Amino acid sequence: MTMSLPMCAIDFTDDKMGEEEQAIADRISELKEILGDDLLILGHHYQRDQIVMHADLLGDSFMLAEMAAASSAKNIVFCGVHFMAESADILTNDDQKVILPNLKAGCSMADMAVLHEVESAWTDILSQTGLKDPIDKTDGESYLIPVTYMNSSAELKDFVGRHGGVVCTSSNAIGILEWAYERAGPNGAVLFFPDQHLGRNTALKMGITHSQMAVWTPGQPNDMPVNLRIVLWHGFCSVHKRFTIKQIDEFRAKHPEGLVVVHPECPFEIVEAADANGSTEFIRKFVAQQLPGTHIAVGTEINMVARLDKEHKNLSVECLDDSVCPCSTMYMIHPVFLMDVLERIVDGEIPNQITVSKEVAYGSKLALDRMLAIKN
Repeated sequence: MTMSLPMCAIDFTDDKMGEEEQAIADRISELKEILGDDLLILGHHYQRDQIVMHADLLGDSFMLAEMAAASSAKNIVFCGVHFMAESADILTNDDQKVILPNLKAGCSMADMAVLHEVESAWTDILSQTGLKDPIDKTDGESYLIPVTYMNSSAELKDFVGRHGGVVCTSSNAIGILEWAYERAGPNGAVLFFPDQHLGRNTALKMGITHSQMAVWTPGQPNDMPVNLRIVLWHGFCSVHKRFTIKQIDEFRAKHPEGLVVVHPECPFEIVEAADANGSTEFIRKFVAQQLPGTHIAVGTEINMVARLDKEHKNLSVECLDDSVCPCSTMYMIHPVFLMDVLERIVDGEIPNQITVSKEVAYGSKLALDRMLAIKN
């Protein structure tokens, strides 16, 4: 009887493939050759190496969506999660088809904020605070500006777009919040969702204090402080929430000259204790800039950390949590699913297509275009 290992027990430093895995990889390569320029495979940094090896482009969620929009490929296979494929569909033209290898690959953080809960919170916050909806723009008023993280559904991006708000990423969050506060007015506020930690960490960098923040949890009493500047949705990333001060202390005890870099989706005390924090692209560049022999602990998804360690032979790169699991939904993009959708495309099908209705895409694109217009 063959036992399958739990994901946390997998050795991410071992990139050797067995006979069956190699056969799948070879077939994917054959299918890519058959489809030629009609195919573009996008791979997120958090994907396993057996997916990344087939990716035509590698990046973070919004970078990949932009790459899709710049491509002329008819079939765009997005090796990521559902909200990423939605953004790609919004930004690409009608002749391009965005395909997700496994339709079950969602995002637990994105699922923590749903449209009806956000609409209800929006109404309640306006009522409690006396702030105005940006739809009803009048000089001299103070407004509530909605800001959604890229890691959210198209429905929420549409809500934000229609209410004068904007999308942000972990790399441009400060510039986006500066834009939002300029439009909110001196006594206005921001509703930030779904990730409370990115919102909190960004606001703290901007000089906003904890006393000026509120966390909104649907279904519970949510009181707003008098000097409110930002309302943080209760959501979080299950991977980035795993990192602790104890892990940082243990790493520093072993490597006093070592460096700790974490993603801003981590809780604020982790970000505060780290030497640096930033997006996946920031982390990649930070690691690449270090001197040979440097020990670096990284607080983000394990596939990316393991890949950084392989890429930088002159550095020692390790995950801050030595027992961290990969992102469970990213891990749903298995090579066999990639092979399957490519087989079906060759056969003339459009499998697992991700489509956003024109009505929802309208507001979503407004919010995304506002983000693109903001200089960071």
